Parts: sequence; C-alpha cells; structure tokens
Amino acid sequence: MTMTPRIPVTVEQIDRVVSKFYGRVRAHPALGLIFAAHVADWPAHEEKIGRFWRNALLLHHCYDGNPMQIHRTAGNVRAQHFSVWLSLFDSVLDEELPPPLATAWSSLAHRIGRGLSYGLPSDDGEDEVPRLGQA
Repeated sequence: MTMTPRIPVTVEQIDRVVSKFYGRVRAHPALGLIFAAHVADWPAHEEKIGRFWRNALLLHHCYDGNPMQIHRTAGNVRAQHFSVWLSLFDSVLDEELPPPLATAWSSLAHRIGRGLSYGLPSDDGEDEVPRLGQA
C-alpha cells in the first residue's frame, strides 16, 4: 500500500534543502559553534536528517531517532536557538521550493520546532514550559 505524502516534495528536494540548510548552519556565528560541538561527520548527519524529513514529509518510516532527547542532552541547545534555526530553514525553503511546498514544509517545521523548544531551557536558565508541581 502506497502512502500519500504529507507534503508532495521529492527525495531530491529534501536532500537539496538539507544540504543547503546545513551549509548555512555551519557558517552561522551561533549555530555553527553549537553544531560543531556535536557533529563530526556532516555527510552522515545530513543523511540522518534527510531520513527525518522523508519520514515526516513522505511518510517513508525510515527514521527512528529521538530529536527531543538529542537536543535536550546536548547541553548547549536553548529554546531561543530554534527561532534562528527556523529563519535559516525558511530562507532555504523559499529558495529551493515552489511557494505552496515551501509554505507547507515551513509550517510543519515550525510546529516541530515549537515542540522541541518546549523541552529545552531558555537563555535565562528557565525551562520554556513550567514543570507541573513547581512554583
């Protein structure tokens, strides 16, 4: 049974977006340092993230990681980093895809980014979302 993609992009489009995005991440003054502390093998990282997006967009069921755990345990990722991440990602989507596809993928990326940022501390050391039972 063939699944209808959530967003009808191609694997090639996903790979181009991921590659161009991570080129910008590596050059970014803040994000570049964060990623450099954790990514030693960029081709392997880009392939893994490509699988993440193929799973999310095309429903290929080819990614089995836990993004929340990875970002939370990194130690230097903060909730505020996601607005920068999303801005870079949106600019790549706008350059690489027709507007309807860029808009749809961006919307999904923003929902995912919000979810990930909720589990991370902010720059002031506080969690983005208060923990139940704490003042």
